[in-house]
Formats: sequence, C-alpha cells, structure tokens
Amino acid sequence: MVGYNMGMVESSFADLVWESEPLTTSELVEKCKEKFNWKRTTTYTVLKRLCEGGVFKMENSVVTSLVSRENFYSAKSESFVEESFNGSLPAFIAAFTKRKKLSKDEIAEIRRMIDEYDVK
Repeated sequence: MVGYNMGMVESSFADLVWESEPLTTSELVEKCKEKFNWKRTTTYTVLKRLCEGGVFKMENSVVTSLVSRENFYSAKSESFVEESFNGSLPAFIAAFTKRKKLSKDEIAEIRRMIDEYDVK
C-alpha cells in the first residue's frame, strides 16, 4: 500500500470512496458519473487499479477501504520524507519553509503537535 502512487484522477476517486464507503458498485458508478462524467467502464478500471494496489476491496459488489485516507496519506508523507530527505523531518521543514512562510497559527499548531508528542 505504501508503495502505491496515486495520480490526481485516482486521488479524487479515492476521496469519493473514502467519503461514501461502504457503497455498492452501482452507487459508485452513479457518483462517478455525476462527479467526473465517467462511464461505467472507467469507474471499474480505476477501482480495479486501486484494489490491486491494496487501497480498496470489492466483495459482493460492495466497495470498502483496506486503509483509511489518514493512514494512506500518513504513509505516503513518511515515504516522501524518507526518500527525499533521508528521513529527516527537520530537513523537510527547512526546505518547505524556505519558499513558504508559516503563519502564526501554523507555527502554533506545529508547537502543539510537538508538545503532545513529547508528553507521550
């Protein structure tokens, strides 16, 4: 699952499933038709890829996730920091903040997260 990379289309599709699960394949086809203007075959093709990637499963025409949205993106973030910054979160933050100024609220939230982590 961690090794599975989603493109923009798959990401939008996955968000739709995570927001609506469990849902039947008929419901999913209808939602994809409304949101993306997809045909049934397109929905099934993308679903099949994400099932093969270990993100979702389909049993008895019902689609559910094998991994939550939060866990998927946490794992992807961890993998990105590992691959791009040799696992160094401070190096990632230094690179990120060179181009984007953090707001006072963002700094406070990061401090709160660190303080909570430090207590554990």
